[in-house]
Amino acid sequence: MNGLNISNDTSLFEVPAVLNAGGKLTDHCAREAVDKIDTYGFVIFTDLLSHEEADAALDMVRQAADDPERNLCTFASETDNRYKRRDFCSLPSTPFLNSFAGTLCQRLEGVISEYCRPSHRLLEAVTLTSYLGSSHQYFHRDPPNVLSFFAAFEDVSEDQGGTVFVPGTHKYAGVEKRHGGLGLELMDLFMVWSNIHVFRHNFRKLWDMRKGRGASLAPGEFRDRVFSTKWDEYQPNILRFLTNRNTHLSLNTFGPRTLRDLYRHRAAIRDNFHIVRTAPRKGTVIVFRSDTIHAGPDNRSPNPRRLYGMSISRDIIDPEYLFDGYSPHPSLIAQPLTFGDLLNFPPLTVLPKAAEQLEQIPAE
Repeated sequence: MNGLNISNDTSLFEVPAVLNAGGKLTDHCAREAVDKIDTYGFVIFTDLLSHEEADAALDMVRQAADDPERNLCTFASETDNRYKRRDFCSLPSTPFLNSFAGTLCQRLEGVISEYCRPSHRLLEAVTLTSYLGSSHQYFHRDPPNVLSFFAAFEDVSEDQGGTVFVPGTHKYAGVEKRHGGLGLELMDLFMVWSNIHVFRHNFRKLWDMRKGRGASLAPGEFRDRVFSTKWDEYQPNILRFLTNRNTHLSLNTFGPRTLRDLYRHRAAIRDNFHIVRTAPRKGTVIVFRSDTIHAGPDNRSPNPRRLYGMSISRDIIDPEYLFDGYSPHPSLIAQPLTFGDLLNFPPLTVLPKAAEQLEQIPAE
């Protein structure tokens, strides 16, 4: 994206998954991961899932996306959903899903238990699919006090839109003292500065699509993504910008004080915050604090980008706000699950491909 310095080097944030005889992260591996989460707000586990487990989970994601009765997520862009640019849907609590989610929690117990108690709720389990022509999310924080997970079941290229993170922007006691006592203020200014570029990027991309460059626009799509009155937080919607109906970027954002501070602190914003683009390989799992600044980029590839997402509360949440910003499937609301429940589910059992092929050979 023009105007933003984005690094593709994620080596500093990666931890190769090493499991002990019980199928859990070794103590050393868990401690290293916790240190990265505390320092940067996220960690990237490579090879946490086998290829066979990833393939089985990918089948689950594809089946969910093909279900005409699927439960679309409310936090996703309504416009992107309407024009098939994104397909974010919550997953029902099936035995397979529960075993898969349980397997993740059991392997990562040494990390998750640093932030979540057994009684803390599973807030959602979702599939996150984006297609060519989708919009770039604005940089944002998710609702606080949540630990979230992204799992890749196939390789994600840079063009497919792996999540971008801003290391060190999670909130904790004393964070306001960073950067000369301007920690939180500079983070907010960074989001404003970055989201100006996101708006320009999305609008320029739509204009190119309108002129026949890139993905084809559906009838009415340009109008809906730029001038619609319908709720949507991700589009370069000029009408919602002018009427102050976008919480991430609107006319009210640019008061005299904000403009002054953007100019005054431009060097600190540039030097202290760095965007990292992830391109997770098959079997990779990203664990992050929900209050870390991040964004889901647009998909610039003809290949769909598919991820699995899961979130567990890190603290007590008032029932009125329990699912604020999250999209649980009705089955998860009807029968709530906790971190402790997931630890007790039977682990996922997937036969290696060689064993599957042997089983399919008829006996003589």
